[in-house]
Amino acid sequence: MRFSNRHAGLALLAALLLLFPLLGPSSFAYDIAIRIAINAVVVIGLNLLFGYAGQISLGHAAFFGFGAYASAILTTHFDWPPLAALAAGAIATGVLAFVIAWPILRLAGHHLAMATLSLGLIAAIVFNNETRWTGGSDGMAVPALSVLGTSLSGEPAWYALTAALLLLATWAASNLVDSPAGRALQAIRGSEVAARTVGIEAGRFKTRVFVLSAVMASVMGSLMAHYVGFLTPAAAGLTRSVEFVMMVVLGGTASVFGSIVGAAIITLLPQVLHAFESFETLLLGLILTAAMIFMRAGIVPTLKGLFARRSP
Repeated sequence: MRFSNRHAGLALLAALLLLFPLLGPSSFAYDIAIRIAINAVVVIGLNLLFGYAGQISLGHAAFFGFGAYASAILTTHFDWPPLAALAAGAIATGVLAFVIAWPILRLAGHHLAMATLSLGLIAAIVFNNETRWTGGSDGMAVPALSVLGTSLSGEPAWYALTAALLLLATWAASNLVDSPAGRALQAIRGSEVAARTVGIEAGRFKTRVFVLSAVMASVMGSLMAHYVGFLTPAAAGLTRSVEFVMMVVLGGTASVFGSIVGAAIITLLPQVLHAFESFETLLLGLILTAAMIFMRAGIVPTLKGLFARRSP
């Protein structure tokens, strides 16, 4: 049943991604879709860490920022090809995540939350203060993404790239969740002591998923920097980290497709509520609060539960 549901979800996602360009969207609609796809890939990685392994991260935007600034600095100051800068940023982020995983992931609960929060704050301070390389709070321009000398330009091209990456990330994460490694992560979330008792090396699995989620965030941070063409420390700020966590919780923890739904809603809502001007933040807060009250497990798990109870 899980195998069938997973493939049905992937088929539906692929159909929606293919259908969108056929609707003749405007440049604005393309821009929102691209941002949703970028956020969704980051949140899928974070959900593997948070939802499946039970390791909360309140500083995940730091890895997003590392990838973004690696691409920006290497291409702007050292004339690196964008793809090489993206790869270098992902590798460096993976190494950094591996180094800090051992001390950080020994913590649990609010201690782990505070440690990851501190990581995000440190990254934001560095990006703000290293004005020679990052431009500080004024930000810095980022060259266009180019492949073999050809620049990737135009919303349709960016949409095709990010949609393909979203579909790939969804497929890979869904397979990981249903693999022995995914079941080990879920066992760790349930009870790390019990998981260790049955022979699961909790530290190794937590480190691997931490590195994986960090690298996914780094890659998408690099792409976001090249797509927007301008970068400020806000990309790695606390607000950004909180948004990622909200996407996970709203869509549904331990739900790959919930990550996509959460990313879509949190990215879209500010645009929809913009017409209400000064009431925008208030309405956003009320909507999210209501969703958490009536859908505590998240939107996708709650809806799946309702359909399961109604089916004969």
